[in-house]
Amino acid sequence: MRYTVLTLFPEITDAFFASSIMAKAIARGIVEYRAINIRDFAPDRHKTCDDAPYGGGPGMLMLPEPLGRALEAAGVRAREPGGAASPEFTAHGLGARERRVVCLSPSGRPFTQAMAQELAGARELVLLCGRYEGIDQRAIDLYVDEEVSVGDYVLSSGEVAALAVVDATYRLVDRVIRRDSLSEESFSGGLLEYPQYTRPEVYGTMRVPEVLVSGHHENIRRWRLEKRVEKTARNRPDLILRGREAGLFDGETNSIIDQVLAEGDMKDERDYQGH
Repeated sequence: MRYTVLTLFPEITDAFFASSIMAKAIARGIVEYRAINIRDFAPDRHKTCDDAPYGGGPGMLMLPEPLGRALEAAGVRAREPGGAASPEFTAHGLGARERRVVCLSPSGRPFTQAMAQELAGARELVLLCGRYEGIDQRAIDLYVDEEVSVGDYVLSSGEVAALAVVDATYRLVDRVIRRDSLSEESFSGGLLEYPQYTRPEVYGTMRVPEVLVSGHHENIRRWRLEKRVEKTARNRPDLILRGREAGLFDGETNSIIDQVLAEGDMKDERDYQGH
């Protein structure tokens, strides 16, 4: 997997790629990274990359010319004006050799674990980091495959949003993290992750649940599944509704969900349908 980040502030993303598991993945040749400083492609000696928007209004917009030149330097070619972008992310995968050009924007499609799985299958992700009031739409129309939002809020830094996408995707690339470490995470199988405990066995007056120190593997598995359902019902009941509609849950999980519903630990049907 190769990450190409287009930014006005490469020092922000450089630090992430030089740290922790990511640094090890780069050293092992599993992940590649390059930052392209958009200012290097500004046409004037002041390295100007923004200007006031046509039609008036507050703030400044990133200029299309430096962005276009930076994207071309990254190997991205412009579409014909009015041409269609690449197909949206699908459940069938991106294909191992594809490059995806993603613009981080609060008006983009919501970033999810499913999208992270799709992006992790790409050969290269080109991430365009916005600043100020945003980016001239023509640069988006000519070069970008997908606008992606990391949440229903506005950030001043597209770099922060880009790193959220990087962090969610690189860990899914083969050989970065052991497969078994990913199998019971939040959102896998439509549920959130169960509570976790480590030493000491007693912390203050709080003791690790007895089942986890019992050595009984089947009881531990069942307890963890029950806790996943309970936590999802409490924090994200919408995931349970979607999981049932999509047929993600087996008979055992559905039985536990029914029990939680009967015990009143989940919001009623109208609430978790969003009505």
